[in-house]
Amino acid sequence: MTEPSHTSPLGALAYDAAPESASIAHLAPSYGLFLDGQFTPAGSHAQFASLNPATEETLATVALASASDVDRAVVSARRAYERVWSKTTGAERAKYLFRIARLIQERSRELAVVETLDNGKPIRESRDVDVPLAAAHFFYYAGWADKLEHSGFGPHPRPLGVAGQIIPWNFPLLMAAWKLAPALAAGNTCVLKPAETTPLSALVLAEIFQQAGLPDGVVNIVTGDGTTGAALVDHPGVDKIAFTGSTAVGRMIQERVAGSAKRLTLELGGKGANIVFEDAPIDEVIEGIVDGIFFNQGHVCCAGSRLLVQESVADEVLRRLLRRVDQLRVGDPMDKNTDVGAINSAAQLERIRELAAWGEREGATRYTSACALPDKGYWFAPTVFADVAQSHRIARDEIFGPVLSVLTFRTPDEAVAKANNSKYGLACGVWSEKGSRTLWVAQRLRAGVIWANTYNKFDPTSPFGGVRESGFGREGGRQGLEAYLDV
Repeated sequence: MTEPSHTSPLGALAYDAAPESASIAHLAPSYGLFLDGQFTPAGSHAQFASLNPATEETLATVALASASDVDRAVVSARRAYERVWSKTTGAERAKYLFRIARLIQERSRELAVVETLDNGKPIRESRDVDVPLAAAHFFYYAGWADKLEHSGFGPHPRPLGVAGQIIPWNFPLLMAAWKLAPALAAGNTCVLKPAETTPLSALVLAEIFQQAGLPDGVVNIVTGDGTTGAALVDHPGVDKIAFTGSTAVGRMIQERVAGSAKRLTLELGGKGANIVFEDAPIDEVIEGIVDGIFFNQGHVCCAGSRLLVQESVADEVLRRLLRRVDQLRVGDPMDKNTDVGAINSAAQLERIRELAAWGEREGATRYTSACALPDKGYWFAPTVFADVAQSHRIARDEIFGPVLSVLTFRTPDEAVAKANNSKYGLACGVWSEKGSRTLWVAQRLRAGVIWANTYNKFDPTSPFGGVRESGFGREGGRQGLEAYLDV
């Protein structure tokens, strides 16, 4: 490993610890499945542990749902759909969604702590991004619930029925909101399957559903591993599958539902290109690059993991970027000063290490922050690879960690060609002071989301999704309703 040749002027400064209290979480020692409005044990009484990735300590034990448990959940959702939810007016559904949104706000501090403990992301990200956005999605779709005939999907759009929803571990609470809010607003009932390593915020959300008085069975939550997800995908009583996760698993799901009547939307992996032109304001660019790749430890499917910099400013951008990377504070996710938290699991840490090693073997120049890492937990220091070629694995494969690959270009045409030279197509960023150049590039990029002079900005009113091996369908905005309506 090549260490940075530069030193940080802030290296001598120390920050007093500013920890949030873990006791705010109010976690139960164990959780059952959330079926028909109540927590209930799995049929086999099997459980698994949910760990704190920063300490490797067990936070709670959680029920492991079997195929028979999934069947109970789907039956409950179908009964609630036929007897209650499909007969509930849009205005009444909106009241429930508004109530859920307000309760998320009221319990925001608790939810942020739960998310950070279970996921490993810094508390300020959970507090300032994940939880507010989750509430915002329920607020937004509450507004649509009684206006579906004006959504542009026909005069009388109807719900599909029972939606099976499988969410990833990188944004557990936010992804639950992304999935549940439009489905409920459209009149569907849901069976939600959280990720195996991060089930706790979804289970706290289940408590919020109880508080809000959501009718029994409208939302059911089955926790478990890949076999639980497979049982949900295969269940004949499910009308629609929505999946966010890896491209490999998404491909398997697509094969499983092929030939059935199930609707399917997939939001999969990415290898986003962050394109920097020579006229872009470098100070703003550096912060955009950092937000694009080190936000949530790089556990972001739309992360700007490929940095394409125009040759004339590449050396200056790299010099300033490495200085900024050395200033990032890595450590206790519960500390409000922390910039980069823990890697979500031992398995993910191993994958990041493996791909970073490939970068060195293939001849890229590695710069890794000299920050001290905690002795316990799963940690990976922020890393930048320079001298990267298009053929390198680190420029092609999704690493899903705090690792940035830097490439250069000379002309806008070359920038577009390199950005599009990927099997993925989820998100890209363009940095330039010239609006005409930004629009010219954006029109030629093959990606579902293009950010201009910013990165990783999300809004419930704006659709999000990919093309090619990054999936199909959109979440968010008016377009997010279409996946849950018979149009």
